[in-house]
Amino acid sequence: MTEMTYRRLGRSGLKVSTLSYGSWVTFGGQQGLDAVTESMQAAWDGGCNFFDNAEVYAKGESETLMGQALQEFGWDREKYVISTKFYWGIVDDVNTKFTLNRKYLMQAIDRSLERLQLDFVDLVYCHRADKETPIEETVFAMHDMISQGKALYWGTSEWSADEIRAAYEIAERHHLHKPVMEQPEYNMLNRTKVETEYARLYEDIGLGTTIWSPLAGGLLTGKYLDGIPEDSRANLKGHDYLKDRMGTDEAVAIIKRVVEVAAELDCKPSQLALAWCAANENVSSVITGASRVSQVVENMEAIAVLEALTPELMARLNGEDLEVA
Repeated sequence: MTEMTYRRLGRSGLKVSTLSYGSWVTFGGQQGLDAVTESMQAAWDGGCNFFDNAEVYAKGESETLMGQALQEFGWDREKYVISTKFYWGIVDDVNTKFTLNRKYLMQAIDRSLERLQLDFVDLVYCHRADKETPIEETVFAMHDMISQGKALYWGTSEWSADEIRAAYEIAERHHLHKPVMEQPEYNMLNRTKVETEYARLYEDIGLGTTIWSPLAGGLLTGKYLDGIPEDSRANLKGHDYLKDRMGTDEAVAIIKRVVEVAAELDCKPSQLALAWCAANENVSSVITGASRVSQVVENMEAIAVLEALTPELMARLNGEDLEVA
């Protein structure tokens, strides 16, 4: 069995598992404490050391469940990496929703730490960009969060390249803790941000990425080719966009290529899709999700598929023709 590999988070010294485990959609939604505990343990047993969360997931319940599971495990704190994210807010007030103002951020981290039952989180993200709060205010607040020992590294999620660079330059100018990582969506159906928009940031500022939705909401598993199962994510509230994506000829062609190559490699289409994301050297960690323990185990085993991805197979998956020398 292939062992998990670990990558530096951008130019930082922190190493995260190439395949990580996230709580979005499942924790507090589809899973209670027993299922959460079993799933996290399965990911841990597979070599995962990075567990992703966010304040807004299940309105704080996701953090609560993860915190309870961590207490039950009793793992050494030095050995695992926990993240959370702020922007959407879970308290209905003018200063606590859709914002990255200082007041919200400095109070939100305390509430998250209470729910997670931790003294600090390793990674904290600004979950979206705030068009109203000056970036300088946000950068200073994130710097203070780290200086106070409540988080170790900070970054962004779904920010534009210009916004990330602006935050970095403000931090550099004022000698503050700089943003280290970005968490964008990345999969075979959504490649622009990671491959094109952020291209210069990897070298210029050492940006790391912890990518989400590597299976495009389950589309790349191939299970939607013959229709949408009743118990699938596409039928969950707020995930209607998956049906729209599935309706394009390009998406169908990509999914069929994944299913075809996976059959040749004797692996699951989901494992191949995860491995494809990990094949990008600018991806620090691929955040996986699962509603069942068996899926967690299956996802972690995708690390073995990564070794089988030759340039020829990657070209086929990308719909490209390799030049013959």
